[in-house]
Amino acid sequence: MTIRKASQKDLTDAKALTEACALAMQEKGIFQWNEHYPSIEKLLNDVERKELYLLVDKNLLLGMIVLTDFMDTEYDPISWLTRSERNLYIHRLAIHPNYWGNGYGQKLMDFAEEFAKTSGFLSIRLDTFSLNKKNQIFYESRDYKKLGDIYFPKQSEAPFHCYELVL
Repeated sequence: MTIRKASQKDLTDAKALTEACALAMQEKGIFQWNEHYPSIEKLLNDVERKELYLLVDKNLLLGMIVLTDFMDTEYDPISWLTRSERNLYIHRLAIHPNYWGNGYGQKLMDFAEEFAKTSGFLSIRLDTFSLNKKNQIFYESRDYKKLGDIYFPKQSEAPFHCYELVL
C-alpha cells in the first residue's frame, strides 16, 4: 500500500471514487457531494497543481486527499488560530465506500500531518460538512479545533464547519 501523487491517467479512477462516495453518503442522508462537486475539472486542477495524492494497493484506488497551500476566499471570515501564512489546506479526502472503516482515512491524515510538519507549515486547515457527524468526530479525535462555518451553495444550503490543527 502506497500514497503517491496522482497523474492525468488517474483522473477517471479519481472521479469514479468521488462518485461512489457521493452515492454512499447520499444513501446515508449526507448530501455533501453531488453532480457539481467534485467536478472532473476540479480534479484535473488538483492533478496539474500536483496536490492530489492517492492511496493505492497494487492497482486498486482506495482513497485520495488534496494537500494545498492555497486558501480559498470562502475561508476569509474564519478567525483562524494561526496567522494565514504557512498553512496546509486539506480538501476532498475520500475513501472508497467498499473500504470504509479500515483506517484508510487515518492513514491519509497521518500522511498529510507528516507532510505538513516536514514542509514547515504552521497548521492544517480544513472544512467538513455540518451534517456529516462522523467526519466531525473523526477530525475532533485527531485534535482539530472547530472554529466557525462557511457555505458552499452549489453543494448544500447547510454550512461546512472549519477546523484547524496547530502543528
